[in-house]
Amino acid sequence: MATGQEVSSRIKFARFFKRLYKPPTMSKNEPEIVTFGCRLNAYESEVMRGHAQAAGLGDAIIFNTCAVTKEAERQARQAIRRARRDNPQARIIVTGCSAQIDPQSYAQMGEVDQIIGNDLKLKAESWQSGGGDKILVNDIMTVRETAGHLIEGFEDRSRAFLQVQNGCDHRCTFCIIPYGRGNSRSVPIGVIADQVRKLVEQGYNEIVFTGVDVTSYGPDLPGKPRLGQMIRRVLALVPELKRLRLSSLDPVEIDEDMWRLIAEEPRLCPHLHLSVQAGDDLILKRMKRRHLRADVIDVCKRARDLRPDMAFGADIIAGFPTETDDMFENSLRLVEECDLTYLHVFPYSEREGTPAARIPDQIPVAVRKERAARLRALGEGQLEKLLRAQIGKDLQVVVEKGNIGRAENFVPVRLDRDLSPGTLVLAHVFDVDQGVLLGQSLS
Repeated sequence: MATGQEVSSRIKFARFFKRLYKPPTMSKNEPEIVTFGCRLNAYESEVMRGHAQAAGLGDAIIFNTCAVTKEAERQARQAIRRARRDNPQARIIVTGCSAQIDPQSYAQMGEVDQIIGNDLKLKAESWQSGGGDKILVNDIMTVRETAGHLIEGFEDRSRAFLQVQNGCDHRCTFCIIPYGRGNSRSVPIGVIADQVRKLVEQGYNEIVFTGVDVTSYGPDLPGKPRLGQMIRRVLALVPELKRLRLSSLDPVEIDEDMWRLIAEEPRLCPHLHLSVQAGDDLILKRMKRRHLRADVIDVCKRARDLRPDMAFGADIIAGFPTETDDMFENSLRLVEECDLTYLHVFPYSEREGTPAARIPDQIPVAVRKERAARLRALGEGQLEKLLRAQIGKDLQVVVEKGNIGRAENFVPVRLDRDLSPGTLVLAHVFDVDQGVLLGQSLS
């Protein structure tokens, strides 16, 4: 299964990515799911797996698409065509953000048997439709609730992902995702706590709370709890949980409860991934972001003052319309000034239907790619610096596979012995080798 979970040896947290399709083997008589995009998509793929299997769709190949870039959509269509060639008898179903936004384009593909919308893909009855309508897509903007879907297990046992929020109320000028996900809606605290408890009982030591815009959690619920209040209550209700990690955060939406957790709660991992997008104020305003450069700097400083071991990731777009060389240099300087490490870099991609696509001053694609390459190179240097700073420390590592795991601040660690995925082990770091820490297990 191609998933959005744990992308590469330099894993970039919460990365929207493009995974090349590998022809599935249909011998297990169970649905094959090919996932493009974010960790929320990866989580939802596991929900769909259970629904499709219960519906008897053992011969199905399900494509969970992403709409964040045109390239992600191109690769999805390429993968669909290849799947049909390799599996002429399979039932091919397409869902996800791209399918929600433009279902007709997939319906016109002869390889596709059915399109299911982003909200309906999480409902068991959608998978029972059999030979019904080819397009099952509703108006995502009318959806008001996010169901709490419990996944009884993941193929990768290292950590579990839990959807706590979906949708987005903001309208950044470059982003099409709200039209694929709908408006912001939250899972009730009690439901989240129940799911966390069950996942812990299954043996998970680390859980990731994920969503489209998790810092907007709560206003749609009774009492309007904020993200920090939700996390504090869940951790109190499930004291057995060892580690909690968060997906991408909006820098200006971190509430005071959240700041207290950063300062006082050791189970909250010292690793924050920020939706930065740019380091120049004028570009941020043209993106219709809610923060400025100084806000990012303040957030990073405050977090490190509270937790000196805090590591940061960041989403950054290179080559947004009107971005000059000097504006781009501001983004490079912000990375260094805030000591951002896990960079999640995107060359700007025009999305039809977004305000940014109508801006006359579009940056040439070659320039976008060159700027993105410079950002990624800077990110590699930042990661190497962080890794070197860990030598001599004892880190708590969750094993992902064999002898490779992740510490609390998400640095990769190669242990001196193989352990089962999900095992929590204390390791002494003694060196760095090709972008990975070398650690001796102490427990």
